[in-house]
Amino acid sequence: MSSEAKPMTSRQARQTAWDAQRPPDPDLIADCVHCGFCLPTCPSYSVFEDEADSPRGRIVLMRVGNEPGSKPSDELRVHLDRCLGCMACVTACPSGVQYDKLIEQARPQVERNVPRPLRERLHRRLIFALFTHPGRLRALAPGLWAQQKLGLNDRIAPLLGRFPGLQAMLKLAPPVSRRAAIAQLPEVTPARGTRRGRVALMQGCVNRVFFGDVNAATVRVLSAEGWEVHAPRLPRCCGALQLHAGHEPEALELAKATIAAYEDFEAVAVNVAGCGSAMKDYAHLLSDDPEWADRAAAFSARVKDVSELLADVEPQAPRHPLPLRVAYHDACHLAHAQGVRAQPRALLRGIPELELLEPADWELCCGSAGIYNLVEPEAAAELGARKARNLVATGADVVAAGNPGCALQIAAHLDDGRELPILHPMTLLDHSIRGTRP
Repeated sequence: MSSEAKPMTSRQARQTAWDAQRPPDPDLIADCVHCGFCLPTCPSYSVFEDEADSPRGRIVLMRVGNEPGSKPSDELRVHLDRCLGCMACVTACPSGVQYDKLIEQARPQVERNVPRPLRERLHRRLIFALFTHPGRLRALAPGLWAQQKLGLNDRIAPLLGRFPGLQAMLKLAPPVSRRAAIAQLPEVTPARGTRRGRVALMQGCVNRVFFGDVNAATVRVLSAEGWEVHAPRLPRCCGALQLHAGHEPEALELAKATIAAYEDFEAVAVNVAGCGSAMKDYAHLLSDDPEWADRAAAFSARVKDVSELLADVEPQAPRHPLPLRVAYHDACHLAHAQGVRAQPRALLRGIPELELLEPADWELCCGSAGIYNLVEPEAAAELGARKARNLVATGADVVAAGNPGCALQIAAHLDDGRELPILHPMTLLDHSIRGTRP
């Protein structure tokens, strides 16, 4: 029998690694000129030091996946999984490569076409079955509170050596109070002072359970600045975690439910960077759905990070002094994906006696990145430790971070148990308006 390779049949030649449902766009792939400006800003490249773990390397893999006869492979899956989706490369790229759209197209392809090992599948299923369901998180809160009060987390973690993802969950678990975990926002909070309009606050899934104080502070600030604030309890989740991880069917379902629930408001205020990024992307996500495309585009245009909403108007609530040195942390889905950097800084600088500090390497991700620190815990830990060191080096009293995942990641990687409060900018602004101190 001849050892020469047999020529491909015409059917085989038409097959590629991708299926026909929104494969990575060849025109967007062609925009990349492989200049390398993305490399210094790419966190996965800094950790793995592998060309295939850089944005331009992954774009090459996507291009190869479009070629006739190519097949989905574990190698392809691993390199796409290692991307944090931080979009620092989008900020850095001089050619305007839309890597954000490419990775969003590629990840669902991986989920559909490249089978994962059983342990990975089960771990990811657990993450989405838990963290995107506020009711389940509330039910879990009393047990987590008891574990923390009894110091059990430190005893349990070493027993999970074979399950690094579960170890990461324990390490990243936020401090829980029983009362905070069951607290609910009023569905409507009236405007104070001169009325500016009627907005909705997206409560988030993790945020409403473990960072309910941030939501409450956000409502108080918006009310003090003249907005009537609505806080619908449904839908439970906007689909951001699923969208950024390639779980497209559930992301689409939640996106449609979110649009239906919030589309009648003048604006949708968001205080979680990842949620805001996803909701602003609904227009692209649903662009080929004739029933939802126009509604999604109109909705995305009304989504505003709360700092954008506040920065667009003159403040009407007086600010009281907060004599604090505050290091500002740029959440990637705010700074890179949404391009929102100046507005939160301007709001913080508007607080009397607050000194704003800038850490080194602001553009490099902290390693949180949606579910990244739960599925790639070793790489995430290296990035988290680097980010924590840079923030501590500023000499700050407090870190301001506009994303709960970032706050948990940074807190978990502070050296030697150092306590450095990590507060949302809205929490600081709320204290200033009320004349209280964090």
